[in-house]
Amino acid sequence: MKKLLYSFLLLSSATLFAQKNASTKFAVANDIVGTVDMFTANHKNAIQNTQTYKSVAQLPQSLKKYSFIAENGLVEYKLKSDQDGIDRIALSEINEQYGLAKDTPVIIDGYEFKNSDTKVFGDILNHMKVVDNNGTKAVSITTKN
Repeated sequence: MKKLLYSFLLLSSATLFAQKNASTKFAVANDIVGTVDMFTANHKNAIQNTQTYKSVAQLPQSLKKYSFIAENGLVEYKLKSDQDGIDRIALSEINEQYGLAKDTPVIIDGYEFKNSDTKVFGDILNHMKVVDNNGTKAVSITTKN
């Protein structure tokens, strides 16, 4: 009975971990991934203009590679020319910091980023840890505290 209960708890925690955070609304600026919350809280003055896409079907060709994070829509920001200094990092560099292969997929709020060349803004790196992702180690990032 204990084994059954332990197995159930283990499976439940793995299932809960793997779920996507539906409240995360991703944003892209200059081909770098962030969140809408990050921009509205920390970088309002850096934004020149905004384009909101409510569905994957509306994404222009230049943003199709982000369709996997556009389930809840995607916002594209154009930054003012003097506001290009927001911290950013490639996911491959995060993998290296945690001793993983550069090309290991990274999980951000339950969304798997398979292309480790993708750059993200440093503001979204609130909590990071190495987790088991279907039998492989991967960095998991939570964007909210």
